[in-house]
Amino acid sequence: MQAIGADIGGTHITCAAVDIETGALAPDTRSRTTYLHDGPAETILHGWATALNETLSKTDPARLAGIGFAIPGPFDYRNGISKMQHKFKHLYGVHIPTALRPLLTAGQDLPMRFLNDAAAFAVGEAWQGEGKGFRKVVVITLGTGFGSAYIEDGLPVVTGKGVAKEGCLWHLPYKDSIADDYFSTGWFVREYEKQTGEKLDGVKTLLEKAGADDFARSLFLQFGHNLAECLGPWLQQFGTEILVIGGNIAHALPLFEPVFQDDLKKQGISIHLAPSRLAEHAALIGSARLLDDVFWEQVSAHLPAI
Repeated sequence: MQAIGADIGGTHITCAAVDIETGALAPDTRSRTTYLHDGPAETILHGWATALNETLSKTDPARLAGIGFAIPGPFDYRNGISKMQHKFKHLYGVHIPTALRPLLTAGQDLPMRFLNDAAAFAVGEAWQGEGKGFRKVVVITLGTGFGSAYIEDGLPVVTGKGVAKEGCLWHLPYKDSIADDYFSTGWFVREYEKQTGEKLDGVKTLLEKAGADDFARSLFLQFGHNLAECLGPWLQQFGTEILVIGGNIAHALPLFEPVFQDDLKKQGISIHLAPSRLAEHAALIGSARLLDDVFWEQVSAHLPAI
């Protein structure tokens, strides 16, 4: 059986059909549509439907179990109702399956299931990616924001020893602010501009400068120190076996991994560390797995209450 995995971002949706037994993406079923998250509800839903219909047209309806969505929160994941107001504000209170089904070309009433985007990414990594074979996995995504999820025995967990509230690390107090302000693209841009007066368009540009720019290299070292200082106690309390890093900043891992690992060791922490190799596919694989009924029954028992 297959399911469609759909990764919902603020500017685009990506979809693909996935084998829910093996986690393999079906060839030539990937689709993508762009939109603006602050646009009208109808525009966003039609954007989602456009991508979904393209993937649906390339799948066998008889083998299709449904659609799984990796979507940001706040969201009532059990019931499929958006609770976001900072993003997708015009979808607030909307029951997504009811609003979306009439726009789909599928000749059947497809089940739809939902999971936090960071958790779906982590499920994909733990099932078919770098976390495969490990019991306790922490996955972080470092990009425009700081995403995170905890996985224990293949399942996302949001409570328990060493698990930050709802599995989220972005809101943790750190230095003079919160973690999200230090472990996202904005920190690099602000710090570089403060020192040089030059405004960067992102971490990719800083990475390109690092070969010849001492200050650029020093920022990555400082980032590694900060990350170890903030995450170390949480990784230790959870008993983390491997930390998987995704997002655009993961491309800079060779520049900050040594100092990050050294600082963890000073805290008595020794873990595996790996960049995500599934990348965007991780969320597609993780969200599609929600259509495995046994897996969904286990996951839905741990969903955060809204």
